[in-house]
Amino acid sequence: MSQRHDLLVIGEVNLDLIVSGAVVPAFGQQEQLVERADLVLGGSGAITACGAARLGLSVAFCGLAGGDLAGKIAVDQIAAAGIDISAIAVISGERSGIGVGLVREDGDRAILTYPGLIPRLAASDIPDESIERARHVHIGAYFLQTGLHAGLGDRLEEHRRRGGTVSLDPNWDPSGRWDLGGLLGAVDLLLPNDREACLLARCDDVEEAALRLTAQGCAVAVKVGAAGALWCADGHLLHVPVEGIGAIVEATGAGDSFNAGVIAGLLDGLPQAEFLRLGNACGALSLRGVGGTATQPTREEVFQFRQELARAEGHVDSVRRTA
Repeated sequence: MSQRHDLLVIGEVNLDLIVSGAVVPAFGQQEQLVERADLVLGGSGAITACGAARLGLSVAFCGLAGGDLAGKIAVDQIAAAGIDISAIAVISGERSGIGVGLVREDGDRAILTYPGLIPRLAASDIPDESIERARHVHIGAYFLQTGLHAGLGDRLEEHRRRGGTVSLDPNWDPSGRWDLGGLLGAVDLLLPNDREACLLARCDDVEEAALRLTAQGCAVAVKVGAAGALWCADGHLLHVPVEGIGAIVEATGAGDSFNAGVIAGLLDGLPQAEFLRLGNACGALSLRGVGGTATQPTREEVFQFRQELARAEGHVDSVRRTA
């Protein structure tokens, strides 16, 4: 990897099988028919990486892939997005992770995950040159990547001392412990959803949760679904509502696409409200297709989307092409 990258994502290499319709299983060997099934690229980190590449960032990815068919398909799809895959290690004889998303007619989801190699990535597996050549490092699905927990903080602190920045999306914690172990002191931006933020902060109010998490040393951008995003830094709160959510086809990876927009906006030096709007737009546009990457937008598509919204509200001049 000889070039400098805007973003290095440290994440999972896996596929998702998304099954939609009447998906509540009936045991007793009963066979049921469902409306739709899609095999797509999965993984919070991989979806964020693809979204950032669609927005024009130079992106590299670090993770472990099995030598199985799932691993090959996932790595090929990451590479097809224009992402540098030289820091993905393919381990022969091992199996990649697979997620199964059961999506009901009302849009609610149940998620079953076979971790495969996801917990095996260690902080020492991250190539020095990958971190050194990245402006920003993002960690996806931290609680699934348990092998990273020992030593990751030191690697991130070293990156920050060189002038880089760091973001982390915890995702769901299957262990139920919800403990980041002091890692927030090595992170510039935490990207949980509202439920994750409350569980991490051990409180029921999302604004209070954001304030508590920020007090541990980082800024927080909380994804609050249809309500948009909540930003908190230095004890100050900013809420930016989401605009223009139309018909939702499927919601897998919308939060990861939000991450991509926020990271792109941060690296562009946009004001807080603008990079949150960029994140919101990326999340909203990703809802148009099945899976996390199918309808991730380019910069131009985000601009056109926001221009149409602004035109409908009578203030076209407020839309900036950078967002």
